[in-house]
Amino acid sequence: MGLSLVQKYNVAGPRYTSYPTVPYWDQATFSTSNWTQTSLKSFGESNAHDGICLYIHLPFCESLCTFCGCHKRITKRHEVEVPYIEAVLKEWSMYCALFPEKPLLKELHLGGGTPTFFSPENLEHLVQSILDTVDLAEEYEFSFEGHPNNTSRAHLQGLYNLGFRRVSFGVQDYNPTVQKAIHREQPFHTVAKVSLWAKEIGYTSISHDLIFGLPFQKLEHVIDTIEKTKSLSPDRLAFYSYAHVPWIKGNGQRGYKDEDIPKDSEKRLLYEKGKELLLQNGYHEIGMDHFALSKDSLYHSLENGNLHRNFMGYSSSSSRLMIGLGVSAISDSWYAFAQNEKSIEAYYELLAQDQLPVVKGHVLNPEDLLIRKHILDLMCTFRTDYSQSALLEHQLEDILKDLREMERDQLIKIEDKQLFVTRKGRPYVRNICMAFDLRLQRNKPSRQLFSMTI
Repeated sequence: MGLSLVQKYNVAGPRYTSYPTVPYWDQATFSTSNWTQTSLKSFGESNAHDGICLYIHLPFCESLCTFCGCHKRITKRHEVEVPYIEAVLKEWSMYCALFPEKPLLKELHLGGGTPTFFSPENLEHLVQSILDTVDLAEEYEFSFEGHPNNTSRAHLQGLYNLGFRRVSFGVQDYNPTVQKAIHREQPFHTVAKVSLWAKEIGYTSISHDLIFGLPFQKLEHVIDTIEKTKSLSPDRLAFYSYAHVPWIKGNGQRGYKDEDIPKDSEKRLLYEKGKELLLQNGYHEIGMDHFALSKDSLYHSLENGNLHRNFMGYSSSSSRLMIGLGVSAISDSWYAFAQNEKSIEAYYELLAQDQLPVVKGHVLNPEDLLIRKHILDLMCTFRTDYSQSALLEHQLEDILKDLREMERDQLIKIEDKQLFVTRKGRPYVRNICMAFDLRLQRNKPSRQLFSMTI
């Protein structure tokens, strides 16, 4: 891949886990009241079909991983576990009181932070308390994120007994120098141990998260990491770009210099070589930066045309309603987004006042809904059809003007009001989506809000 393309398209841009992206939410027209109205509308649609999704944010970590962009609280005090779980369960009870009938649960995901910071007993109490309030969809999917250094067999077995069949382990890179720089020191045998435990217990989808573009990371490090990963044969992989945003994430990402981070064509080579090795080893490319074996449900969703993308990343479920519980968690009713309070203390205070801890959000207008569909199609299927986009008639000329340049660079093909992302263009899908992002185009940021696209 030529250096000129990398230089040309390596700009700051969103990852598009939502549209509009969070910096462009219209908070002036948002309220908790219109959030609950849209969630009720979506609940009726979801409960009548596949069911709803739950995401629970568990923010505590014992140490700071400097690559991480998640909302977390660093502490070694495990007495914080029970009060936090009780707060999350109170938040869920408020949603249950709002809903007109018992929720049908399709998906449950525990994220963080470090979910395995919590003891197996406390996690089981949290999950069982949720399960006591719902009916389960016919094909439900439960998953959690595990830190290899503190995931015990008891964690894996306890959650398996409650219906969990997917687990994701954060690996990032196996090189000791890179691990030290990102403050995530975990030897290969630790990852191998927890992965093998999960297989022995019966987990049907084991995922590893790998990152390219980390400080001090070289091509040989990526090759070694992929080779070690191959020996464990996880069912799916996230292989994504390190987002260097120290102006947002604070001191953690200021622990190394900008010149320590691979850039432009050097960084792109890390991805291209890693992808080449993954494809050679039987993995299929799923959307952007994700790979799966043919036996995994994510691959089946791609083949069946029902792959979905939301704040949790790619999903095999396309439920209209995703409720986020816990600090900073984001909820999605399809018609609106809502984000919880990021401060744990303020989160507790709102719940103590019997208020949903929602502090900001966005209600999507008709144009937003149409653009959202185009971006979802591009991110999930690498194509979109704008023949029925009459609402965008006056904007299409400007959108196509940006796209024509990408067409000349052979990143896309445009035929009969359909856009197809070429294999050459897949690494630039974020840039392609940006052409449709009318809120971004109309209000270019005066400061950098997003990580670089490459």
